[in-house]
Amino acid sequence: MPAYLIARVMVANPDVYADYTALTPSIVKAYGGQFLSRGAPPITLEGPEEDRRVVVVEFPDMASARAFYDSEAYQSAKAIRATASEAEFVIVAGASA
Repeated sequence: MPAYLIARVMVANPDVYADYTALTPSIVKAYGGQFLSRGAPPITLEGPEEDRRVVVVEFPDMASARAFYDSEAYQSAKAIRATASEAEFVIVAGASA
């Protein structure tokens, strides 16, 4: 069953954040993931206005999503991201048909 990594990111330094976004596609791909949404401006339908960058990544399963996040390669990229932004990450299981 697929799993989805959802991130909401407030970018404070776009130049440094660009270094992070240059690194992540190959790491995501190495764990079987694919970006479904990568920072397009969200449209808030209910609740407080969402002004953060929203990213959705699909992985084959929960284990692959977690392995991506815990990987040495991603943790190195995350260290760059942490200097340029504040983020919230969650992984959720896909719904079964």
